[in-house]
Amino acid sequence: MQVTETREGEVIQLSVEGRVDTTTAPDLQKQILDAFQKVRHVVIDFMNVEYISSAGLRALLLGQKTATSKGGSLKILNVNDAVKQVFDMSGFSKILTIE
Repeated sequence: MQVTETREGEVIQLSVEGRVDTTTAPDLQKQILDAFQKVRHVVIDFMNVEYISSAGLRALLLGQKTATSKGGSLKILNVNDAVKQVFDMSGFSKILTIE
């Protein structure tokens, strides 16, 4: 998994590529939390994510809780059908802002 960070004003976008699984989720979680140390609004682009595990869901949940506690926002963009199905089945589609 690779994550590329870009910043536009008060928004950081994290573009994720590859699999978000038990091995890579801690790195994603760290990058999300680091982004929230700099800004209150984080966008995560999942265009090139082919798979997410429960560990990845946990990282996103922690990001969502951090956004809420800071009065900010976390958005997830460009989710493919396979990952969207995981979000739907786990109930995360109701917790996360997915566009």
